[in-house]
This record gives sequence, C-alpha cells and structure tokens, in this order.
Amino acid sequence: MSSVLEYTEASRPPFSSEAGETVASLDTVTKRYGNGVVALDKLSLTLRRGEVVALLGPNGAGKSTAVKLLMGLSSPTAGAVRIFGADPRNNVARLRTGVMLQVGRAPEMLRVREHIELFRGYYPNPMPYTEIIQAAGLEGIEGTMFGHLSGGQKQRVLFALALAGDPDLIFLDEPTVGMDIKARRGMWATVRSLAARGKTILLTTHYLEEADVLAHRIVVIDKGRVVCEGTPAEVKSLGSATSGSSSSRSLKIIRCVTTLPTTTLLAIPGVTSAELKGSTTTIISSKPEATLRELLALDQTLHSIEVQSPALEDAFLALTADRE
Repeated sequence: MSSVLEYTEASRPPFSSEAGETVASLDTVTKRYGNGVVALDKLSLTLRRGEVVALLGPNGAGKSTAVKLLMGLSSPTAGAVRIFGADPRNNVARLRTGVMLQVGRAPEMLRVREHIELFRGYYPNPMPYTEIIQAAGLEGIEGTMFGHLSGGQKQRVLFALALAGDPDLIFLDEPTVGMDIKARRGMWATVRSLAARGKTILLTTHYLEEADVLAHRIVVIDKGRVVCEGTPAEVKSLGSATSGSSSSRSLKIIRCVTTLPTTTLLAIPGVTSAELKGSTTTIISSKPEATLRELLALDQTLHSIEVQSPALEDAFLALTADRE
C-alpha cells in the first residue's frame, strides 16, 4: 500500500493562478429559498484553467447550492454565474462540462460498456472509449451490468460518465465514497492527470485528506459565506491562527511517551496544549524545536517521538466552529 506521505506538494500538478484563464465564476452570488433560508450570502468563487479546487464546508454550508448554480440547475437570487463566459444553461457551455454527483444513478440492466458508449454519443467530440476505461479503472468489468457492481465500482462508472464528453470543467461531488484505497488512489492519479492537461476540477469531499493531496486551492465556506481560501498549507496555517496560535506557521503536533505530567508540559514555553491518552502524550507547540530540547532535558526516558504539522481536519474544525 502506498504511503500517504507520497502525496505531497511535490506530487500536486503545478499551477499558476496568474496564468490560468477564468473558466467559471460566482460573482457576489446570493441564493435565497422561498422558506427564507439563505443558502449563499454574497459568495464569490473563481475557477481557473488547470486548477483543482476543493470546496469544503460543514453540512448545510452551501456547497451543493454553489455547485447547482454552476451547473445551471438553479438560478441565483442576486449576483452572476458564468462558465466559459456564458450562462451555465447555455448548451455549448454545457457540452464542455462533466458532472459526477454523489446521488448519481444509472440504469441497472445496462452494461458498463453500454453506459459509456451511450454517454459518448451525446457529445460531438467525446473522449476515446479506451481512455475513459483506463482513466476510471474499469478494465475487466466492461461487460458487467451496472446493477451487479459493488458500490465502489458504481462510483468509478459514474466518474467515467463524467469524462465521456472530454470536458474542460468537471464537477466531482464526493467522488470516492465507497471506494477501496487502491481505487481511491487511482482516481487521485487521474484527477492529477486531467489537471495537468488543462482541465478544471471542482471537488467537494468529506475526506479532508483527499482535498489536502489533490487541491491547488481550498475554499472553505460556512453559512453561505467564504471563511477562507488558499493553498492547503495556507488554510492549515489560517486554521492554526484561528484556534489561537500566535505563531501558526511553526505550529507542530508532538507525540511522545514521557513520564512528565501535563502540568510540567504546559509550563514549557510554546506549548499550548498537552493531553495524555493511553501511554502517548500529544503536545501542540508553536516553538517545536525549543519544546523538544526542553523535553529531552527534563525526561531522559523520553521515547517514541513523532512530530507532525497540524492536519487539514484540525484547520477545518477551527475555521468552521460557531462564531459570534
């Protein structure tokens, strides 16, 4: 099994926001429903050519509404929505768009091959059949009926259908739900390849590791507004600052086995929290090097030391916590 450590900034396709042309945008969009619920509140979002953007937020944050607007399935109450410079409902613009919805369905009695050929027939310049099969990892199951596939295999077929028209803009809504690790990593590789070819991908996912390793840019929304946006590293730093770190860029998580009580650990300069679970103590410090030196000086038996940067999950929870 591949290590998560293989999927780092170095493996993410290069992207320059200055060079990428705008492919889709929400410009100060408000979406208000008839029951008085404000799903989006003056939200702006820009997607550029060759960019993978992860749209994150808690349930009810407005992610699905934003995607529906970009797909032309809904209209804004105020503001403007554009894809390829046109209204999302424009047929020419739609032909350049591929969509994989979390709630997607397909006829159970059609075979995988039949589904793909059917969808390819909707487009004037579809992606070659063999490329779709390879990109979605469907080799060997082309003759299987959709209804006989596992949950993860069905997800891969729906991904294949999103690629059928060789789209320039692709919406992926929770694309790897139900997939095993091998299939998930395969899809990650395909997404990277698509971005390297100049395709634009908007990804919504609850797997924060997925957003961390794939996205050039992460946009976190809550209650219909953008909370923050930036590279995965920038978002993690912002989350650290939100949670109260005075030196967010150097914030580190230290795990170790120590005989020192938490009261002693909290007195070490830079340590913002210390918690013992089982035999392992987890320390968060804004001065990790100094903290480690102090730990080694105070406890000669210190062992099993691990140092990590805060996870995207930590930043996400801090950024979307209830605020006044």
